[in-house]
Amino acid sequence: MKTYVIGDLQGCHEQALSMLDRIRAHAAEVGVAEPAILFAGDLINRGPDSLATLRHVRKLCMASGGLIDSVLGNHDLHLLAVAYGIRAEHKSDTLADILHAPDRDELIDWVRRRPLAIRVQGHVLVHAGLLPQWSADQAIALAGEVQDMLRGPDDSFAEFLAEMYGNLPDRWSDGLRGADRLRCIINAMTRLRFCSADGVMDFKMKESGTAEEGSGLMPWFEVPGRRTARDTVVFGHWSALGLTLKPNLIGLDSGCVWGGQLSAVCLEDRSLLQVQCPQFQEPSDKKKA
Repeated sequence: MKTYVIGDLQGCHEQALSMLDRIRAHAAEVGVAEPAILFAGDLINRGPDSLATLRHVRKLCMASGGLIDSVLGNHDLHLLAVAYGIRAEHKSDTLADILHAPDRDELIDWVRRRPLAIRVQGHVLVHAGLLPQWSADQAIALAGEVQDMLRGPDDSFAEFLAEMYGNLPDRWSDGLRGADRLRCIINAMTRLRFCSADGVMDFKMKESGTAEEGSGLMPWFEVPGRRTARDTVVFGHWSALGLTLKPNLIGLDSGCVWGGQLSAVCLEDRSLLQVQCPQFQEPSDKKKA
């Protein structure tokens, strides 16, 4: 088996197709006809072909027998909120084609049913990060709580979408309940970059890979005593950080939509595959989210 994880596509369809071709060729070199392929979330938005990208990944996943899947990213959740009338489109969104597509309902339902975290080949895949208080087992269980809500009855799902946004609570407690609990889990797994040494999340710093001196903040994966330090965590979301390959850490957002690269890593041997990308978003508009 060969398992590949691809970083944030953000609607860059042609680059996604090129990467998939490269992955299949790389796997074929060692006799693997059908590699497992996982996406690190943010399949859509900001890039030029969100509809084509979403349709293609959905089709691949549904035909793969479980070999292909994607975790949810913040842009994927934003699509759900816009589709259900909870949030307005941002001026930089490229979601209109999805929202007006004849197969809109099928696409939205498929996004809604994606996992928030995946454990595979000794790795934990999540879009953004994990709080230092969580073990890998706990993180997967907590992701399951959110997944149950997202896949639940329409009325409770829509009610939760209306409560999903907000920066509080900004720290984890096992005693959290209801919307506060689910919001904290979602914020960590789809938005987290920096936090304090005791796990208080910060969402203000987006355009840097390093914390401001004297802020008391650090990248979530550098928190001393992090309970997943012995697990290999794979994530995207952080284009300002860029490609990050460490013994127990793989960061795959290398700025595809900003004119960087689309990156993928084979989990079994750490082979790196990259596709150069045009700049679909100008730096002046860049929010790196």
